[in-house]
Amino acid sequence: MNPRIQQLISQLGKHRLDAFLITSDVNIRYLTDFPSSESWLFICPKRAFYITDPRYALEARQSLKAIGVKVYRRSLGESLWELASVMGAQRIGFDDRHLFLSAFKLLKKATPKARKLVCSPGLVEAFREIKSHFEIDQIKKALGLHKQAYQFLQKTIRPGITEKDCLKELEGFVRSQDGAFSFPAIIASGPNSCFPHAQVTDRMIKRNEPVLVDMGIDLDGYKSDLTRMIFLGTIPRFIREVHDTVRRAQALAIQKVRPGVLACDLDAAARNYLTQNHLGKFFGHSLGHGVGLEIHEAPRISQRNPSPLKEGMVFTIEPAVYIPHQFGIRIEDMVLVTQKGCEVLSGPIH
Repeated sequence: MNPRIQQLISQLGKHRLDAFLITSDVNIRYLTDFPSSESWLFICPKRAFYITDPRYALEARQSLKAIGVKVYRRSLGESLWELASVMGAQRIGFDDRHLFLSAFKLLKKATPKARKLVCSPGLVEAFREIKSHFEIDQIKKALGLHKQAYQFLQKTIRPGITEKDCLKELEGFVRSQDGAFSFPAIIASGPNSCFPHAQVTDRMIKRNEPVLVDMGIDLDGYKSDLTRMIFLGTIPRFIREVHDTVRRAQALAIQKVRPGVLACDLDAAARNYLTQNHLGKFFGHSLGHGVGLEIHEAPRISQRNPSPLKEGMVFTIEPAVYIPHQFGIRIEDMVLVTQKGCEVLSGPIH
């Protein structure tokens, strides 16, 4: 078995589990490096099984050399309990966040008396929080294409072009580089920038206004996520002052990043600075989130997360100010927690 699966197996005894069921496609990919779809991974101390249907069986057998491939005929649940019986697994852990309620009810109903489903959320996600050297390199590659896309966009955005037309040109460039967006990109000009998740519209971009650009690149499964402000012409003094305040709030948070610091303390550093400058009430979301195989994953950098940072974590730091009906400023970078501090992975691409 590969080291990631062995790492999960090492946790079974601690949680009094005989086996663990993974139903999340992303978590299965993380554990096996195989792009799973509509399949489950059943991990026992001595063997792991990939439960799938005939459509994926051949490819799975070719790719998953050290994992048994079990083809189900009637249901995933029926095959699961057959394997559990053969392996003598009585207490099977699972993450309820990755099962639809209807699927859970069917699985629960079919559970034999000798078996028990045990809700054990977050086991795989806890491993995913700490990125390997390979994962960090993959994220850096995505950021490399992200930098090229941003440089392309700087030449594309101009007064008179609409947000939608600008996005079309950006999409074409990303596809030409064999990349994809990791989420629907945002290009929000003028007053549209006051919406944190603005829709791209037919609005024509004008001179002397801010343009908020939030995009992420997906390259071979790993993601990037950055937000940049582009200014066209002469920017009014108040907008410039708000931008500078948001930038300083971000810098204060980045300066605090190191192992052992609480995630909530990063949020507080940025939020308190905005509040001291009478802008705190315009910052309504968390300071950041983890990025990797998913665009939003652990750790969450928020007021409600007292967990300590650990070496190898990768997450965004994105303070913002959204003034209703006027404009919004958000600056988002990605950082890596290092042994003694942090590395700003996104680098100086402004």
